[in-house]
Formats: sequence, structure tokens, C-alpha cells
Amino acid sequence: MTRLVLASTSPARLRVLRDAGIEPITIAPLVDEDAVEDRARAMGLITNTEHVVHVLAKAKAEAVAAMGESAGALILGCDSQLDLDAESLGKPHDPAVAIERWKRLRGNTGVLYSGHWLIDNRNSQPGKLPPAVGLVSGTKVHFADISDAEIEAYVATGEPLKVAGAFTIDGLGGAFLTRIEGDAHTVIGVSLSALRELCQLLKVEYTTLWNRL
Repeated sequence: MTRLVLASTSPARLRVLRDAGIEPITIAPLVDEDAVEDRARAMGLITNTEHVVHVLAKAKAEAVAAMGESAGALILGCDSQLDLDAESLGKPHDPAVAIERWKRLRGNTGVLYSGHWLIDNRNSQPGKLPPAVGLVSGTKVHFADISDAEIEAYVATGEPLKVAGAFTIDGLGGAFLTRIEGDAHTVIGVSLSALRELCQLLKVEYTTLWNRL
């Protein structure tokens, strides 16, 4: 059996993994995401939303890898953002921002990108970087043309304030999506097919992650 550490405290990501038979250890990465993104942009590493989620997922996994609790395990870092009209949209945090964002989203289409970075920390050695691989998955999301009253009611629940793009597919916001094109798990924040592919790249049998069947 292979132990998985999730470098995230997202309840939605944890739920996806648990439903898939995986009970990970969750560790908060304690990463200053704005600082990481600003530094990467200054270095020319970010030019689109795919780059943003890739850089942040990697930073989160590496931050947890530096902690002693992750020794002897695989470490999965994730980050999600919505690309709308070539703009990267993360968590709105503020109700006024969420309302204005939904006025842009309604009747529109965006792509939700989730970045994944998997580190094989099972045989870590001092002074030597462990093997690591990354992958970004994207799913096109079509938003319903909802009313101002629906937007205000949704934002008042608090749900859209703390999720990438200001919406969920697996919660209250699911009613405001007309369809998606791609992997639903990507929209939630962690793609199981991406995780399986990353495991294959690291020569790890994905099924060895199952620990709660």
C-alpha cells in the first residue's frame, strides 16, 4: 500500500479522494500563493491560467515535502483557477467581487484548470531532490444565464467566496451550470485520471493508493 499526502485542506478534494477509495493524510502547505505567482510572473514562467495552476500546485507539494510528516509517502499538490476571457480567476473572498464575477459568468463559458504536482517522497535522501511530475487538466464550463436575485442569493450562502472561479459543481452552484465538457473531478479540484497518470509516470501502481475499500 502506498501512502498519499494531500498538500491541501480542501474538503472537496478530500471528498473526491475518499469516494475513490483513498484516505490521504492532509497537510496545509502554508504557501503565500500571491508571492509565488508574482515571482513566477517576474521570471516569465506564467503567461496563462494553465501556467498559474501548474506553478502553484508545484509550490504547495514542495512546501509539504519539506516537512517531516511527508517522508515515505507520495505528495500531491493541487491548485484550481477559472480561465474566463484569458483572465485567471481564483477565489473571490469578498461578496461584492463574487457578485460582479457572476454577472460576467452568467450565460458565458470558461475553462476550469486544475494543476497537479506529485512528488515521490518514499525514498527521500538528504541533498537529493525526489522524483516529481506534473499535469494540468482542463474542463470547459457553460454557465446558465441566471438572474441578479439568484446571484445575490447564491453569494449570500458564502459558498462561492472560497472556491476557484466563485462556483461549485458539487454543491449549491451546480444548479447554475448548464453543462461541462471534460472531467467533472477537474472542476472539483483534483482529477482522478490525472492522479493515475502521474502515478504511472512515477512507476507507482495507482491501485496501491486504495486504503478505504
